[in-house]
Amino acid sequence: MYKKLFFIVALPFIITACNKSSSTTNNCNNTGVVSAAEIAAIQKYLTANSITATQDPGGFFYQIVAPGAGVSPTVANTVSVNYKGKFTNGTVFDSNDGKPVVTFQLSGVIKGWQLGVPLIKKGGTINLYLPPTLAYGCNDYNGIPGNSTLIFTVQLVDVQ
Repeated sequence: MYKKLFFIVALPFIITACNKSSSTTNNCNNTGVVSAAEIAAIQKYLTANSITATQDPGGFFYQIVAPGAGVSPTVANTVSVNYKGKFTNGTVFDSNDGKPVVTFQLSGVIKGWQLGVPLIKKGGTINLYLPPTLAYGCNDYNGIPGNSTLIFTVQLVDVQ
C-alpha cells in the first residue's frame, strides 16, 4: 500500500522533472525572443564561411544582394517572390527554382520573412540567415528538423 501511495504522490514530480530535462536537452527556445546562443551560432557560421552580413535588431542576419526600387512591403501586403531555402550544410530543402513565382500574404509566413523581406524593395534580392526562433522553432516541420538555422535567398518580384 505504501509503495502505491508513494508512486501516486511522486508521479507528478517525476513528470515535471522529465519535462524540464527534455526541454533543456533539445535547447528549445519558445520565448519568441532570439537567444544569444542562436545569434552566436549564426555568427560562427558566417565567420566559418567568410560571409559578411548585417545583424538586424530582430535577431537575424542579412545581406542585401540588390535593393530593388519602389515600394517595400509590410506584413499587410501580398508579395510575389522567387526563393530558395537551405540548411547551413548547403542542402536545399525548398525552392521555387524553375517553377512559377510564389504569391502569398507576408503576414502568413515565418517571422524571419516578415522582418527580413521588408528590407528590400520590388525587384530586390536578400539573403536571410534565420535562427530557429524566427523560422520553424523547436519542432520538426515538413522535413525541417526542429532548432534549424535556415538560410533563404528571396527575390521580391512584386508587392500588392
